[in-house]
Amino acid sequence: MKINSENKQRIHDVLITDLQRRIFKQYNARKDEFNLTDEDYDVQQTLLVDSVLHCETLNDVNELLCNNVDLFDDYSSINVFTLDGTMNYLFKLLR
Repeated sequence: MKINSENKQRIHDVLITDLQRRIFKQYNARKDEFNLTDEDYDVQQTLLVDSVLHCETLNDVNELLCNNVDLFDDYSSINVFTLDGTMNYLFKLLR
């Protein structure tokens, strides 16, 4: 399903915000465990934003989420990796 151009910017914004929040949470939890640096964090943020900005369809968003499965660590997020779950995830972010 193609994302309408008038909705694309808003969807990109909420995706970036939510995924950046998840990366930050993960970074803080694993910082001491894996000796991560700020540069690692910055690179991951840059790659994330680039990936989100290339999402043109719902399938692209689903693929992005599936490629970042480690950011969804709670059991209630498991449904996010289906197309229906991705769509519901986006609706929840857009509220």
